[in-house]
Amino acid sequence: MAKLPLEGYRVADFSWVIAGPYGTQWLAVMGAEVIRIESNLHTDINRRLQPYVGGEAGINRSGLYNGLNLSKKSCTIDLTRPEGVDIAKRIVALSDIVVENFGHGIMERFGLGYAALRELKPDLILVSSSGFGKTGTLKAFTAYNEEFYTYGGLASLTGQIQGPPAYIGGIWADHVTGTHLALAILAALYHRTRTGEGQYIDMSMTEATIAQIPEAVMDYTMNRKVRGFSGNRDDAMAPHGCYPCLGEDRWVAIAVSSEDQWRALCKAMGDPEWTREKRFACLPERYKHQEELDRLLAEWTRKHTPSQVAEILQKAGIPAGPSLDVEGLVNDPHMKARGFYVSPEHAEVGKQVLGGVPWKISDCPPKVEAAPVLGQHNEYVFLELLGMSDEEFARLAGEQIIY
Repeated sequence: MAKLPLEGYRVADFSWVIAGPYGTQWLAVMGAEVIRIESNLHTDINRRLQPYVGGEAGINRSGLYNGLNLSKKSCTIDLTRPEGVDIAKRIVALSDIVVENFGHGIMERFGLGYAALRELKPDLILVSSSGFGKTGTLKAFTAYNEEFYTYGGLASLTGQIQGPPAYIGGIWADHVTGTHLALAILAALYHRTRTGEGQYIDMSMTEATIAQIPEAVMDYTMNRKVRGFSGNRDDAMAPHGCYPCLGEDRWVAIAVSSEDQWRALCKAMGDPEWTREKRFACLPERYKHQEELDRLLAEWTRKHTPSQVAEILQKAGIPAGPSLDVEGLVNDPHMKARGFYVSPEHAEVGKQVLGGVPWKISDCPPKVEAAPVLGQHNEYVFLELLGMSDEEFARLAGEQIIY
């Protein structure tokens, strides 16, 4: 088995909540030693958020935290104490990458800003992830996923026609930012191997969000057209959307992109008389009459389950697939066959099913280990990595500097 691509690199991970931990998780499964620097004084918000394993609250029982911190280590330091900051600096000096997503100026107030850390390790890569970036008029503002989703323009595009803005399910902006964060770090590491130079990476969650809607931005800059809500409709396909099926709240997605596919759809439905009407004779007409087209198509889909509709249409060469809820996802035969879900043994809650790594590499499968309990690796970090004596370790723990 080949060496993992990031083996030998160490990450001092000061980040918390979603974006930072999501990004550093990908570094960890690629082989980097990611050390989460946490504290009992103020634990990561995710350790205190549901869902909890078995419904029992606890800082090591959050499914959200445990699903975002695979293959990492955890040590505890009180950064409000000068001696705690000194210990953190010792970890940084032995690291290649530092990641933080605190509010504006907090790392600097701790004495852990880029200028200070670069003196410890000149080729250090520091990533600062924030809502609006470290420059500009909004640099000091703090926000969460919903604000980036709205300020970043996505909420102006997602919603039913003539309806209000609608959020995308899940913490979308954070996960997109975390993905960009990991990519930026890989680029900086590549630069460092060529030049020996470190980097400061200023990551903006708002800009990561805006980057996902290039067609809307370009439509305005080129044509002065402001896009609005389109529901499930598409600019160039009709019919296109999610259609109700047999059963309660069961849906199937259908996308017809050509006249051949339209004719195949008509045949698959048994060539009902309405499909031969002039208003559905070509794409421009179907596009113009989508509301009635969707209603008539739904009369057919309601007679079948989502899987039945998908099977019928896929055999006819038409893109279609069930709209799965979480239960459907977890039990989906294809996802099981792919081995996507993982169940690493957690120190407190045992095995739990989690989403795994969304890629397969033939010769170096990713490292998948359970998220750490709070402070699980204190002895490794302080005694082995930093070379503290047992006496110093005991004193710092007793004074709640290691805490």
